Amino acid sequence: MIEPRFFASPEPLSLERLLAITGAAVGGGAADAVAISGIGPIDRAGPADLTFLDNPAYASGLGVSRAGACLLAPKFLDKAPPGLVTLVSPEPYRAFARVAAALYPAASRPQPVFGPGVAPGAVVHPEARLEADVTVDPGAVIGPRAEIGRGAVICANAVVGPDVRIGRDSTLGPGATVVHALVGDRVIIHQGARIGQDGFGFAMGPGGHLKVPQIGRVIVQDDVEIGANTTIDRGANRDTVIGEGSKIDNLVQIAHNVVIGRHCVIVSQVGVSGSTTLEDFVVLGGQVGVVGHVRIGMGSQIAGSSNVREDVPPGSRWGGTPAKPVRDWFREMTTLKRLASEKRSRPASDASEGSAS
Repeated sequence: MIEPRFFASPEPLSLERLLAITGAAVGGGAADAVAISGIGPIDRAGPADLTFLDNPAYASGLGVSRAGACLLAPKFLDKAPPGLVTLVSPEPYRAFARVAAALYPAASRPQPVFGPGVAPGAVVHPEARLEADVTVDPGAVIGPRAEIGRGAVICANAVVGPDVRIGRDSTLGPGATVVHALVGDRVIIHQGARIGQDGFGFAMGPGGHLKVPQIGRVIVQDDVEIGANTTIDRGANRDTVIGEGSKIDNLVQIAHNVVIGRHCVIVSQVGVSGSTTLEDFVVLGGQVGVVGHVRIGMGSQIAGSSNVREDVPPGSRWGGTPAKPVRDWFREMTTLKRLASEKRSRPASDASEGSAS
């Protein structure tokens, strides 16, 4: 349910506007009367709401949905009741996301508390350079020689360190810090994220552990999103790089010298050790751990809670601890389950004889 105190009710979208946003085609129903001013799940959407159907598990709800219109894949069209306005799209969820962004643009990135401009209580060093239409909330600190691009938002209590660059239309959420970093355009850094602190580098020895200065940077390319309380260490002697369009969830740790390619997806509680490389379009499921100095090839997917300790070939699907090709992992799990079941089903006398022998 949409809470109007947090997300204001938008102006309705006409059928013409919906089709322009989504590229969908009308599948049926009295489409000319459509006026969409909200969104909702298929079982709760009302007459002014848009919903979608992309997963067969929810197809049963289509027949009783009260939604004003439904985005769906062509394969579900024949299941729609006659009165429901259907908008057919090969990618209904992506189309739904575009409509949601048009209706509720403020939900797409952290919002300032005080509105446009530099608010009272913000601290902007005289040597910092801010382009037009930059918003800086109370408590935010922008250091000397920092540069903030047009349309950027620096939320309350965020810190932009000396010489940092924040690109145009980027957002730094409340309490986040960015130091020793160059950040591209349209980057979203959520609440409490830490970017550019020194990496965990020590020369170990019996006489104590000697700290190794970390003198690299963090490079965050365009259209990256970094989740709340995620930490990305700067490089030790080269840069830590987050590639264009990559999406990083909350509570992720990216260590020094890591290079993440374009359009990677890294889910919550992942830890990537130093000097590891993720090529383009890699997906790491939740709680994956990756040891240092390995390479995960382009397009590979690692199942949640797995531990990667060696290079992964491009296009692979791996899982388990230690991670291995999914087929091998499933075969091992099936074998272990069968062996455990056989042991439980053996008579007590057989078990005793086996122990004695």
